[in-house]
Amino acid sequence: MAERLRHATSPYLLQHAGNPVDWWQWGDEAFAEARERDVPVLLSVGDSACHWCHVMAHESFEDPETARLLNENLVAIKVDREERPDVDAVYMTATQAMTGQGGWPMTVFLTHDREPFYCGTYFPREYFQRLVLGVAKAWQEDRSSVTGQAGQIAAALAERAGPWRAETPAAGLAARCDQAVATLAGQYDADRGGFGQAPKFPPSMVLEFLLRHSERAGSGPGNADGQPRVQALEMAAGTAAAMARGGMYDQLAGGFARYSVDADWVVPHFEKMLYDNALLARAYAHLWRRTGDPLARRVAAQTCGWLIRELRTAEGGFASALDADSEGEEGRFYTWTPAELTAVLGAADGRYAADEFGVTEQGTFEHGRSVLQRRADPTDPARSEQIAGQLLAAREQRVRPGRDDKVVAAWNGLAIAALAECGLLLGEPGLTAAARDAAGLLERVHLAGGRLARTSRDGAAGPSGGVLEDYACVADGFLVLSGVTGEDHWAGLAGDLLGTALARFGAPGGGFYDTADDGERLLYRPADPADGPTPSGTFAAAGALLSYAALTGSARHREAALAALGPVGELAARFPRAAGAGLAVAEAVVAGPAEIAVVGPADDPRTAALHLTAQLAAPPGAMIALGTGEQPGGIPLLAGRPLADGAPAAYVCREFSCRAPVTGPEELRAELAYPASPPSEARPD
Repeated sequence: MAERLRHATSPYLLQHAGNPVDWWQWGDEAFAEARERDVPVLLSVGDSACHWCHVMAHESFEDPETARLLNENLVAIKVDREERPDVDAVYMTATQAMTGQGGWPMTVFLTHDREPFYCGTYFPREYFQRLVLGVAKAWQEDRSSVTGQAGQIAAALAERAGPWRAETPAAGLAARCDQAVATLAGQYDADRGGFGQAPKFPPSMVLEFLLRHSERAGSGPGNADGQPRVQALEMAAGTAAAMARGGMYDQLAGGFARYSVDADWVVPHFEKMLYDNALLARAYAHLWRRTGDPLARRVAAQTCGWLIRELRTAEGGFASALDADSEGEEGRFYTWTPAELTAVLGAADGRYAADEFGVTEQGTFEHGRSVLQRRADPTDPARSEQIAGQLLAAREQRVRPGRDDKVVAAWNGLAIAALAECGLLLGEPGLTAAARDAAGLLERVHLAGGRLARTSRDGAAGPSGGVLEDYACVADGFLVLSGVTGEDHWAGLAGDLLGTALARFGAPGGGFYDTADDGERLLYRPADPADGPTPSGTFAAAGALLSYAALTGSARHREAALAALGPVGELAARFPRAAGAGLAVAEAVVAGPAEIAVVGPADDPRTAALHLTAQLAAPPGAMIALGTGEQPGGIPLLAGRPLADGAPAAYVCREFSCRAPVTGPEELRAELAYPASPPSEARPD
């Protein structure tokens, strides 16, 4: 059984290859088999790091009796939601519409025409067995009702499909951003950080938006109308500190878990995702750049280090996730008891560590175990660092959580941007080198003929084409890498990817679909502008298009970026936490964005000083180009930018109108003070 999964590239599918369930992969063959046997289809969607996916697999899919019922009455299809986000999006929308909630594992029963008629998530074994028998009976005895209901559901889903047509004029973006900050302030948990109640997810894109907004709005005592000013920076810094000091952050090795199950950031859901850590590493680096907070700098550096140690693959890319479970228990790898601390450290240091990390006899997690927290700076930093090192070494002897080692293009794009930028900001060139290696893997393995494969594993491309977020996030990663390294090759590849995005994903009248126009036809063509745990494809595309326009002067790309921001106003008014990425791009539009050309020999320390200053002092969404300005066919922003009296120089521009060049870091810092005045010595290109 399940032989069809043995050659899959997805680790999640491979986990199920030995099941007694006769699994099929998603595709025409599975639905043809269901039609031939005249049975309905079970669609089971999950991922390799999902705790409840493991529970349902153990209870039901590894159980011979449940497998027999499935094999006799259904055709069962297993899908990795990370490999096929398009399939997941369509049927998650159906699940949420039919049940009022969603999650994974997602369990959907389908007709031969791929239309859903019953949806759910995790089902205990006995209930699931009864459900399978009930579905089979209804299929045989009341087919017309089943297919009729499925058709109605599919029609309703298709009717709602298509890009949002809401529009927010560029002139109104500042007001929309102000409104969003005010709404977020009403949802902010001033005592514990974050927004709303439990569970609390890391608001990665919202943090970036708040940081950008704080540069524009400042932190004075009041607005022009005398009303108290909403403290965007306070919300960003408070949330970042709470997450970093709680149990969601790995206090020994760095890196963030998926979310906190409680409002105090004590107990996480222990899986660790590439996308969370890439987004958060960059956000913490930007917080440090804005405030000089040493905690933010440490977390950014540690998180980047964790990415390289734990998720880097042999081919130079980054794996998707670490599992929540080990030894059959969620969090077993990460939690401690006082007795375990004493066994590793001795009595005195064990007591010190228990106080330092909040380990109690009762435990803060399950079975008397505690998640390590660090609610305050250590009273004895040297002793604390030594103890953390000993605990980490001891933890390395435990059974490690499994790793999903497929490389997802979009998430690697996020990692490339984070590592490249952090490498320069934090003075760690090894991080930038790792970003370049990952970009090389994407170019070699994922990219062919302007099209992008969604995944790869062991250096071989996966079966699925990329979705919009892949093209957008990889393009953005390449643009950041180009700005950090001065290698315009990456900007050229970004332009190719954005060209494909416009041609294949663009919608008439502006905006984007999440799938390509020549991709597999599903029940409908998804087009969701709202952020999830990663930036939505639409808003990621808006950001990459705006950055590319800043480098090239392309009006086409800028106009497409503004059109993609159309939904941001409505989302910001209703639920700004789902529009953080779009609001961050909106702040960049309000800021120009600034275009900074740094020209000079690569081996001249004065060039490096200007380049670093530009990265440290850049206003919201600024785009930086580095080079000599003499490369044939190079980045247009650099063209015609000479040295200043033979010295390296920096040009601060907006829409390709530039102020006079400056040659010193302090002069450049003054030029980049935000809000910037219009170029007084602008010269048209």
